[in-house]
Amino acid sequence: MVSDNHQTHIIEVWADYACFSRPELKIERFSYPCPTPSAARGVFDAIYVKPNKDPANAEFRWQITQIEILNPITYIALRRNEVSQVASERNAKQWMKGSAEPEPIFADDSKTRQQRQTMALRDVRYRLHGHIVRWPGCNRNQAALDAQFIRRAKGGKCFQQPYLGCREFVTYFRLIKEIDTEPKPQPINQDLGYMLYDVFDLSSPNTNTVQPSISLFKAVIREGVLKVPEYRHKDVRKLERRAG
Repeated sequence: MVSDNHQTHIIEVWADYACFSRPELKIERFSYPCPTPSAARGVFDAIYVKPNKDPANAEFRWQITQIEILNPITYIALRRNEVSQVASERNAKQWMKGSAEPEPIFADDSKTRQQRQTMALRDVRYRLHGHIVRWPGCNRNQAALDAQFIRRAKGGKCFQQPYLGCREFVTYFRLIKEIDTEPKPQPINQDLGYMLYDVFDLSSPNTNTVQPSISLFKAVIREGVLKVPEYRHKDVRKLERRAG
């Protein structure tokens, strides 16, 4: 990664619902009280990112540094019908060509329906802090990348609607330029134990194109603020993938 003088960008996000699932609870979803770094990174990515499957042409990634909780933490219990099957790529191509009749998968079909309990968050609002980290070989300077993000975020532009944890929990955002005039975080203090940091290896430009690589960090909320260490920091525990 290229060493730059990073400009920290701050966006405020809010939504009716959110869910940042704790992985240790397996099937039943129970949300952390605030976004994981990977969920926050996804919001920034939705606004401005340069994905490329060829690592040689990758430009940058986002590094989350701080997450602030602006609304009181409120949970809501949801029970939803989900399906136990997914449509295969092969079948989808046949349907597109008209060589086979589409076979929809219905959530109200007793054969495929599975009920799942979710403890989600309601009426959420956060401030996310992050900066751009350029990959080696990026041919654009830091200032140009920062300026383009500011233009897009200021105009409310995004290439896909950002969401908080689950795709159905869409979120809205605004760029913050003067933090001194913004409301203070909630007076919340919690030790969350080990929190999911990311599901991809952020040390490589292959981000989002290789097999998952889980990382964790010790998450502590102090006065409504969760400090996020750099991915390369020793406090971020990377779980080694087993060969085979």
